[in-house]
Amino acid sequence: MSHIQVRTDLALEAKESISQEEEQLRGVRVDEYRLDSEGALVTRVSVESKNAAKAMGKPMGIYVTIEAPTLVEADEDYHRDISICLAEELRKLLPQEKELNVLVIGLGNRMVTADALGPQAVDNLCITRHIVKEYGVAAYNCSRMNVLSALEPGVMAKTGMETAEIVRGVVEETHPDALIVIDALAARSVKRLNRTIQITNTGIQPGSGVGNHRNALTRESLGVPVVAIGIPTVVDAATIVSDALEKALADEEFGETAKLFGSSSRIFPELNNMYMTGKDVDEIIKRISFTISEGINIAMEQSME
Repeated sequence: MSHIQVRTDLALEAKESISQEEEQLRGVRVDEYRLDSEGALVTRVSVESKNAAKAMGKPMGIYVTIEAPTLVEADEDYHRDISICLAEELRKLLPQEKELNVLVIGLGNRMVTADALGPQAVDNLCITRHIVKEYGVAAYNCSRMNVLSALEPGVMAKTGMETAEIVRGVVEETHPDALIVIDALAARSVKRLNRTIQITNTGIQPGSGVGNHRNALTRESLGVPVVAIGIPTVVDAATIVSDALEKALADEEFGETAKLFGSSSRIFPELNNMYMTGKDVDEIIKRISFTISEGINIAMEQSME
C-alpha cells in the first residue's frame, strides 16, 4: 500500500511515512519526551537540510507535536496541563525578546464546525493591545508586558480576498514582532484526530491538507516570524479504507479478498475528495480551541516589572 498518497499536515506522520532508505537521510533530528502526569508524548522533529525537506515534503524548520490521547475528554485539569506544555513549547519558538507584540490569526470558516478551530480559539484570547495603546502597561499594574492582538480573516468565499493579502495589510499597519497562526489540520491516522497539537516555526499554507492550496503565511511572505499551531480535525477517507485493507492483508482469513481490491485510491477514486470527522466534533472543537487559547494566554502572561 505504499503507493497510496498520504495526505497529512503533520510532520510527524510525514516522517513516519518515508521509506526505510529515506529514513536514514541526514538532516532530520527527532527528540521526544513524555509528560509524566498527563501521559502525553512531545516530539520535536527538526528538518535541517533541503534534501530532508524534499523527502518529507515539509519546509525546513522545527515541528513540535504534542500527542495527548485523552484531549477529547472533558477533563479540565488535563487540558490545563496540556495548555501549560503548549505555552512552554510556544515560548521556545517565538522571538526571545523581553516584550513581544504578537498578532494571532484565527484561520478557518466559523460556519463549518471542523474548520472553526481558529475562529473559536480567537474568541477566548486575552487581547491587550487596545488597552496598552490607550492607557499604557500601567493599566495592568506592571511596567513591561507582552501585547496581544487578534484577527479572524474569514475565508475567500466570503471576503473575495486571499487570507495572505488581509494578513499582510494588518502586519504592515500594526507592525507585530511575530504572528501566531491557528488552523485546523488534516491527519492520516484516525488515532491522532483531535488528539494531536502541532506547533511549527515554518508558518502555514491554509487548506493544504485537503488539497485547497492558498497563499502561504510565512516569514518570507510577511516579513515577520510566523509560528503555526494546528490540530487535525479531519482525516482523508481514502486513508481510512487503505488502513483497513492493510490490516486485512495481514489477516490470513481476509488477506486474499483484500488483495483483489488493491489500492483504495484506484478502486474508490471518489474517496479522494472526502474527509471524515467525529460525530461530536462541535463539542470537541469548543473544548480544544479553549485549550489552545489558554496556552497562548499563558505564554503571553510573562510580564516584567
